[in-house]
Amino acid sequence: MKYDQARWDREGDVYEPLLAEKDQTSVAVDSSLPDDLTRDELTLPSLEEPELARHYTRLSQMNYGIESGPYPLGSCTMKYNPKFTEDLAANPKAAVHPDREPETIQGVLELLYRLQDYLGRIGGMDAVTLQPAAGAAGEFTGIQIARAYHDHNGEGHRSEIIVPDSAHGTNPASAAMAGYDVVEIPSEEGRVDLDALEAALSDETAALMLTNPNTLGLFEREIEAIAKLVHDAGGLLYYDGANLNALLGRARPGDKGFDIMHYNVHKTFATPHGGGGPGAGPVGVLDELAEFLPEPVVRQDPDGRYEWHEPEHTIGKVHGFHGNWLVLIKAVGYIMRLGDAGLADASAKAILNANYLAEQIEYEVPYRPFHHEFVASAGNQDAAEVAKRMLDHGVHPPTTKWPTLVEEALMTEPTEIETKASLDELADAFNAVWEEGSESFPDAPHRTTAGRIDQASAARNPRLSWQNLFE
Repeated sequence: MKYDQARWDREGDVYEPLLAEKDQTSVAVDSSLPDDLTRDELTLPSLEEPELARHYTRLSQMNYGIESGPYPLGSCTMKYNPKFTEDLAANPKAAVHPDREPETIQGVLELLYRLQDYLGRIGGMDAVTLQPAAGAAGEFTGIQIARAYHDHNGEGHRSEIIVPDSAHGTNPASAAMAGYDVVEIPSEEGRVDLDALEAALSDETAALMLTNPNTLGLFEREIEAIAKLVHDAGGLLYYDGANLNALLGRARPGDKGFDIMHYNVHKTFATPHGGGGPGAGPVGVLDELAEFLPEPVVRQDPDGRYEWHEPEHTIGKVHGFHGNWLVLIKAVGYIMRLGDAGLADASAKAILNANYLAEQIEYEVPYRPFHHEFVASAGNQDAAEVAKRMLDHGVHPPTTKWPTLVEEALMTEPTEIETKASLDELADAFNAVWEEGSESFPDAPHRTTAGRIDQASAARNPRLSWQNLFE
C-alpha cells in the first residue's frame, strides 16, 4: 500500500486554481466607519458550497501529512496529534481574552498552573514559564536566564557557550543570537568527549547546551560526570528538550544534573508541528534560577486562588500575555489523558519502533545502541536523492544530510504512533530505493503533486505571496 498525492491537470495547469481564480463577485460595503477607512465595494470569491468543499478536499489530496502515512523526520518528532486535543482548543469557552483580570479567568489560570506543575515533574524542574512560542524561542529564553543568573552573581564576564557537534541544530544559533561565543567540541564515538569538554571549560564558560539522547539517538552515559565538570567550572547545564520523547516517564533531566531545559510541547505533547503550528517552548529551571524566569508565571495563593506572579529578578516578557494559550491547552489535555503510565508507554514504543525499523532497512546505521531515533548512512548514494525517490514510494522521507557526523545522513524517527505494518511499509520504501540504486534518482519524484523543486532558486528567490505565481 502506498499513498499517491493527487496531481490536477487542467489545460496544462498542474495546480488547483485559487478561489479567486474560480469565480468572483463584487459586494457593496456599507459601514459606519469613516470613509477613509472603508471601500465602496469588496471583491470576494463566489462559490456554491459543493464546489467549495471539493476545492478544499482536492487541496488535502495534494498534500502529505501525518494523517496520510509515516512521517519520520528525525529530531522533529512528527507524531499523530489526537483530535480530542483539537476539540479542547476549539471549545468556545477556551476563547478567553488574554487581558482579563485574574479573578475572572480562574479556570484558565488553573490549567496553566497545572501545566507548569506537570512539566516541572516530567522534567525534574522546580519552576516553569509557559511563555516562549517555540523550541528555539525556549532556547533563547533559557540562555537569557543563564545570562541574568551569571550577571546577578557578579560573573557577567562569562561569554562562551559550549555546544557538542552532536547537539540539536538550533543550539549554536540560539547561543549566538544571545550574544555568546559558541565553542564547539568534538564527539567520541558519537557522545561528548570528556577530555575535549574539560579542555574547553574555563571561567569564560556560561553553559553547556546538550541534547540527551543526542541527535544520533545516543544517550550520554557520562552525563553525571559531564554535569560535574560544567558545575565545577561555574557553568550551567542546559537541556534541549528536542528528544524528550525518548525519556518520558523514564528519566528526568533535572535528576541528571541539568539546571535549565526547554520543552517542545508541540513535539512531545500533541500539537501539530511546523505548518500546523504554532508551537510552544516552555522553559523549566531549578530553584536557584526560578527568580529569573520571564514574568508573569502563575502561582496559587494560600486561599487557593490563582494569580500572576512576577519573579524578583525576572528577565522580563518574552511573549505577549500567557504564551500560545491554545497550544498549551492541548498539552494539558494530552498529559492528563495519558497519565504517568501512558507517557512511559509512549517513550517505550518510540524506542521500540526506532530499533525495529533500523533492523529492517538495508542502509547502515553506524552508531548504536540508540533510543527513539537513528541516523542511517546512504553511503555512496546522495541522501537528498534518496529522500526524493522515497516520495515516489508513497512515504515521507527522513531528515537528510544532518547530523554531519554520519556520511550522507538519513536521520529517522518513527515515533510511538506507528504500527508494525506502517513501519514495514516505511522499511519497504527504504529498501526499494536502496535496491534501485542511483539510476532511479534523476528527476525524482514523479508521483507527487509537485515534481523536483529547484531548492537553490527557492532559497535565493523565494515567492512569498500567491500573487507571485502570476508574475
